[in-house]
Amino acid sequence: MALRTLSAKAAAALDSELMSTGAFSIDQLMELAGLSVSQVVHHVHPPSKGDRILVACGPGNNGGDGLVAARHLRHYGFDPKVYYPKRSKNDLYQRLAKQLEDLEVEFVDDFTSAIKSADHVVDAVFGFSFSGEVREPFPAVIKALEETHLPVTSVDAPSSWNIEDGPPKSGLGANFNPAYLVSLTAPKPLVRHFKGRHFIGGRFVSPGIAKKYDFEVPSYQGVDQFVEVGVGGARKL
Repeated sequence: MALRTLSAKAAAALDSELMSTGAFSIDQLMELAGLSVSQVVHHVHPPSKGDRILVACGPGNNGGDGLVAARHLRHYGFDPKVYYPKRSKNDLYQRLAKQLEDLEVEFVDDFTSAIKSADHVVDAVFGFSFSGEVREPFPAVIKALEETHLPVTSVDAPSSWNIEDGPPKSGLGANFNPAYLVSLTAPKPLVRHFKGRHFIGGRFVSPGIAKKYDFEVPSYQGVDQFVEVGVGGARKL
């Protein structure tokens, strides 16, 4: 069966509906999204493979998902470090950062230095709403992600990729293709260009909303908040 993908416009509308008729708060959705990301990281890279996880967080919701994931990873026995250079003044994000500080999770200022002592990287910089140019201080992050030989797990979209068209044709980000991608709620059109292992996370969509947006909720197993799926044959909504 072909994977149904959500455009940026459809994904934004779905998020809005989840927080209106779906009765979810953004806190709940971010918690469930970050939890699913943390479970994927534990699944593909358990602490026995190396417990040093570097989580790169952007200023928006994608970064919030990364902060939540870092907290769960700390509880799983990892030693996460967080790069979060553009902290939001929003109360939710400040609380997420405070929770990490209380767990003695280190916030680092230099991503290119921190990646040298990491075992795995979580890319939670830009999500499905990204467009345009990569602005400071993130060009150095994208360059490091392109050049690293470490496994990288991207949250919803590999940072610098266009949600519809995938990686840039040239320049910064053109050679970035992470090992793992966690599509939140449903895959986005960029999965057609993705070459690694693909997971769907975010076990919170009701059958009614899935039917309205014309995609199938995957068959999650047991208590898992993620499911691995293929990337071929995607069709766009």
